Amino acid sequence: MHTSCLQTHFHVVLKNMSDSPDFSPPMAPDHANLLPALMRMGLLAPGQHARFTALTGGVSSLIAKVETDTQTFCVKRALPQLKVSALWEAPVKRNRDEVQWLKFAHQVAPGCVPQVLAEDEQDCAFAMTYLPAAQHPVWKAQLLHGLAQTSTATAVADVLVRLHAASASNPQLCQSFNHDDDFVAIRLSPYFLHTAEKHPPVADVLHHLVSQTLSHKLVLVHGDVSPKNTLVGPHGPVLLDAECACHGDPAFDLAFVLTHLMLKCVWRSQDTSSYLACFDALTQTYLRGVTWERPDALEQRACLLLAGMLLARIDGKSPVEYLTQPAHQQYVRQQALDWLKHPLTRLSDMRLLWKPT
Repeated sequence: MHTSCLQTHFHVVLKNMSDSPDFSPPMAPDHANLLPALMRMGLLAPGQHARFTALTGGVSSLIAKVETDTQTFCVKRALPQLKVSALWEAPVKRNRDEVQWLKFAHQVAPGCVPQVLAEDEQDCAFAMTYLPAAQHPVWKAQLLHGLAQTSTATAVADVLVRLHAASASNPQLCQSFNHDDDFVAIRLSPYFLHTAEKHPPVADVLHHLVSQTLSHKLVLVHGDVSPKNTLVGPHGPVLLDAECACHGDPAFDLAFVLTHLMLKCVWRSQDTSSYLACFDALTQTYLRGVTWERPDALEQRACLLLAGMLLARIDGKSPVEYLTQPAHQQYVRQQALDWLKHPLTRLSDMRLLWKPT
């Protein structure tokens, strides 16, 4: 999110918009729409200079780097319709949930998330610290180039299980994130229900995945723990984009990140051993830290979720963008279908069977 920047910069002078109702600054329309929120948050004053840089990397929000005379920060506003080919709408109030999750994570593990600077509920926007790309490379970029370090995977698992454990012991906090409808709209429907329409033979299993996930409310889940939302910082991983955060099944987060490690094997098969070493490190570290339930029960749910997510990243509403070759897609599709029809209970068994060429 913080590193893939467009090169067009927009230099503007902010004026008192109440005094100048017809004021139209020379900037991108999306950025102009951010001005009222930034002023309400106290981050920009009338007459203050600012420069906007659009940040790419996600499909669900408008994100920009803002530079003023005194500070640099990021601003994020949720979009009502996600930027994918299929129609995918989501409630914009998820922005407020993300802010609350970021504050919780910062308390549990300072530095594992950007710090929230201000929030504007009226426009569902908030500002957070900007983390320079040179010191905080995106984990996805590293993995796509074959740089797969087990130390990073271990650190991601350690942060994730710490956050899950801390929330498991705080039922009042978890209950404040009870919004199944939002999680269904943002995650479960586009991933599993949409995919079920394309694969009738496993539709019942995919529908079961939805009910299984909704019935295991044990921790606060991030909902989008993927390499594109993970920065490899100098003091450990930094998790981004928690707008799917909810009271839910921790197996969802575990399976979500493992899905991406498996998909990278298909993208760059010559580095499969390195990706799978990361898979092992992340799985083992995470499961060792599970204290709120039996680790084997969580692992069994994660296995079925992993199979469903692999299929969804090929045939769901948000297919992974780098697997464009039909042979690659078919390998993932066929293996996922096999595992949905004949579920496994150990992640290590799924890892051993994953042999893309």
